[in-house]
Amino acid sequence: MSAQCGAAIKRSSGSREKSAMSVFERYLTIWVLLCIVAGIALGQMLPGVFQAIGRLEVAQVNLPVGLLIWVMIVPMLVKVDFGALHEVRRHVRGIGVTLFINWLVKPFSMAFLGWLFVRQFFAPWLPHDQLDSYVAGLILLAAAPCTAMVFVWSRLSDGDPLFTLSQVALNDTIMIFAFAPLVAFLLGISAIVVPWDTLFASVVLYILIPVVLAQLWRRSLLKGGQAAFDAAMAKIGPWSISALLATLVLLFAFQGKAIIAQPLVIALLAVPILIQVFFNSALAYWLNRQVGEQHSVACPSALIGASNFFELAVAAAISLFGFESGAALATVVGVLVEVPAMLLVVRAVNASRGWYIERKF
Repeated sequence: MSAQCGAAIKRSSGSREKSAMSVFERYLTIWVLLCIVAGIALGQMLPGVFQAIGRLEVAQVNLPVGLLIWVMIVPMLVKVDFGALHEVRRHVRGIGVTLFINWLVKPFSMAFLGWLFVRQFFAPWLPHDQLDSYVAGLILLAAAPCTAMVFVWSRLSDGDPLFTLSQVALNDTIMIFAFAPLVAFLLGISAIVVPWDTLFASVVLYILIPVVLAQLWRRSLLKGGQAAFDAAMAKIGPWSISALLATLVLLFAFQGKAIIAQPLVIALLAVPILIQVFFNSALAYWLNRQVGEQHSVACPSALIGASNFFELAVAAAISLFGFESGAALATVVGVLVEVPAMLLVVRAVNASRGWYIERKF
């Protein structure tokens, strides 16, 4: 990334919540709730239409959903500058904390929380034939570190923009190689069997190909200069969340009967997700303080550890388990709770700035 670009990001990093988040982002939880209602209602009124959509498959990939997911993921990945990978050398300790939380703590802690809450505490109130699927959805959610929204959280907490870019680029690079083996391992120890070829196909379709397309698109846009790139990103920015909301309508159209029968399911699935958000963000924030990192590094490091690349999680859940699965529903609950939960985390790290910097390095 050029020094001018980095300086531009730095100047904008202190913007307030209102300017840092778009209308879509700021009210994402409300849009998701509306999609739940719309999807359930449409599924009940037009069951034949949605059954026809569900049959539009090639090699077990639903074509409408596949298209929507690419529209979700590719614009987000265009923002990622893999050229920023060399910046990891500037904050080795912060990057170390990020990698430790994202790849060694977060997925394994979620597998444990899924077992504890879904299979133990909440099992009597959940449909028994979906318990494994719920756990799988939670694991998929935790195995995909946040990509796009972490830029928003970083701006809201005055995070170092170059560090934020470098940790996102590094996480995305690792995810290409580690997502499938990690998910397969955690599902395996949770006694959930998934075909390796389906999991590998999900990685190729929803990580590798989108990354390549996004980087080619990014290079093409940057040929017109930074101003042209920023203008293009402003135009395509709403595509991701619009496609996500359309996917959610489809999901809830298929999930409608199960949700009407057991409306408590969404609230119960939110519990382990919220615990993970607050636990991982607090642990990453504290560890950065212990190793002597700056507050502007600790914030994005903590925030990426708490949030998820839920678009990828939704895509993988649908590919592996189907529209009507508990896994798909669990990943959607992650979408529902992420924005309000992360805004609380942002407030916490901002309010504790004085406590953070008043220590000896």
